[in-house]
Amino acid sequence: MRTIDKLLGAHIKLAPVLIKRAPTLTLAFDARCKSRLAATLDSGEEVALLLPRGTVLRDGDVLVADDGGLVRVVAAAESVLYVRAPDVLTLTRAAYHLGNRHTPVEVGADYLKLEYDPVLQDMLKRLGASVDQAEMPFQPETGAYGGGHRHGHDETFAEDYALAQQVYGEHHGHANSHDHGHEHHGHGHSHGHAHDHDHAACDHDHGDGHHHAHR
Repeated sequence: MRTIDKLLGAHIKLAPVLIKRAPTLTLAFDARCKSRLAATLDSGEEVALLLPRGTVLRDGDVLVADDGGLVRVVAAAESVLYVRAPDVLTLTRAAYHLGNRHTPVEVGADYLKLEYDPVLQDMLKRLGASVDQAEMPFQPETGAYGGGHRHGHDETFAEDYALAQQVYGEHHGHANSHDHGHEHHGHGHSHGHAHDHDHAACDHDHGDGHHHAHR
């Protein structure tokens, strides 16, 4: 069984013909969040994914197996709610209320997309949005600082926390620096926890999940 352990970065440019010829791995969103996964390529070959924790695969990503072979990720169609609205305000209100519920949401220029949920479907309709149930690929936002849901024990938490503090400092660090005749000394207290609160977006890996990709 081949092991897939590397995700090519967007900065690495491959010849289109190589990507086109690469075997595909079709996965739903919850499987694309798992860094440890037993899966089946669309060709029928069984493979093992061993990617860095926190990796979230997106449609079109190119993976590299331990033998140097390429594999292209395809986002599987899954049951979603496709949300549109008669005006920007209604769509913004819909996004706000979904965010309050920590619901993973794919944000488009004029639409929202979320996993099918009849309760949320009813709420969105009450807000004035039009909601259709459909089978479509789902690629929600994965966090304000470039990753999925992270906690303090994740390897990438420190990077996100540092960036969160930097952003906070840029916006607030000098806001009180007017001539007040005294200095403000930091006491090491942090008001932010740097958690990306899309709780349901990517489950944590606590073991090897087994998944057979859709064909």
